[in-house]
Amino acid sequence: MIEAHLLLVEDNEGDIVLTLDAFEECKIKTRISVAKNGKEALDFLFGEGAGQPDNRPDLILLDINIPVYSGHEVLKRIKEHPSLKKIPVIMLTTSSNQKDIDLAYENHANSYITKPIEMDRFISAILKIEQFWLQLSKLAK
Repeated sequence: MIEAHLLLVEDNEGDIVLTLDAFEECKIKTRISVAKNGKEALDFLFGEGAGQPDNRPDLILLDINIPVYSGHEVLKRIKEHPSLKKIPVIMLTTSSNQKDIDLAYENHANSYITKPIEMDRFISAILKIEQFWLQLSKLAK
């Protein structure tokens, strides 16, 4: 993979900056699009130009607790769509609530990660996401 395109769906500015900084340390070159609420995420995925190969993300990092449409609602819409359902969606959230975890997997999340509070552990988690999903795994096109 020459360059990976990620969609980060996150409303917390601190977490956005931390995630962007962490991906700067990755071995794979990444282009990251950011949506700060569920509507922005759905507009990005379903809006004008969404079907263009350059706009389709290779991986989605999705928070649950976001404004307008929750991460669960966004995940459900992604996984119901014939061409988007192949995109791996990683729930990256502060919630460790078992109901959230169960619902995410019921809606076909590919992974569920509770955000570490400590900065070094957060960066480590992002690097492991990059290693597994962008280096080791083969992604659908």
